[in-house]
Amino acid sequence: MVENKPGAGGNIAADMVAKSDPDGYTIFIVGPGMATNQFLYPSLSYDPVGDFAPVTLLITQPNLMCVPNSSPAKSVKEFIAYCNDNRGKVTYASSGNGTTLHLSGELFKRMAKVEMTHIPYRGGAQAINDLIPGRVDVAFDNLPTVVAHVRANHLRGLAVTTRERIPIMPDMPTIGETVPGFDVSSWFGFFVPAKTPPEVIAKLNADTNAALAFPAVKSRFEDLGAVPKGSTPAELAAFLQSEIAKWGPVITEARIKLDN
Repeated sequence: MVENKPGAGGNIAADMVAKSDPDGYTIFIVGPGMATNQFLYPSLSYDPVGDFAPVTLLITQPNLMCVPNSSPAKSVKEFIAYCNDNRGKVTYASSGNGTTLHLSGELFKRMAKVEMTHIPYRGGAQAINDLIPGRVDVAFDNLPTVVAHVRANHLRGLAVTTRERIPIMPDMPTIGETVPGFDVSSWFGFFVPAKTPPEVIAKLNADTNAALAFPAVKSRFEDLGAVPKGSTPAELAAFLQSEIAKWGPVITEARIKLDN
């Protein structure tokens, strides 16, 4: 049974799972907020590391850096030059404060050493509606949301945010090919309450990884531009720590804050 617990960037759901019985029957599917919320919100009612046991990484998925067709930039290098020629005037859109779309832009600013002003929208559709006619200069949108616009030539895709190119868009470069070290993924993983028995975690891990390798499941994710990953619990724990280390300084230096 899937139980949606929206609100507070996933904090409501996380609090519920952290306080659930550690019997393997409550599984938390969560993404980057597991790493970023501790820096975005003034306080949390749970410990994102201490209150959960990792099970497995499920998928990673790139964002796509897009500009209007009217933009003079046809590559990441040209967009950086455009930013430098228009200091203080360049804007980037996101689906809201603290999202991976927002943080992708902040990390790009930091690593490419450019100036851009963040324009948050109440959802990705509104952001794209303003990007297409050029009311904003760039967005780092979730791939499934924006790929149809790029293929229909409503927008120009410049690069994916992940370290490696992706199979469904093999000719699309990565930002890292121009800005070395740039690597941003939207991702999802399974976590359970911290005191869940190891044998239960091992069973959940084995069954989930088997499902991810199933051809129909694998191809469906790949059609969406997602990379089925699978991992050991230890690998997911290390991945979470790397995400915490990546985003903590970015959020702190950009002074991004959200209300509980």
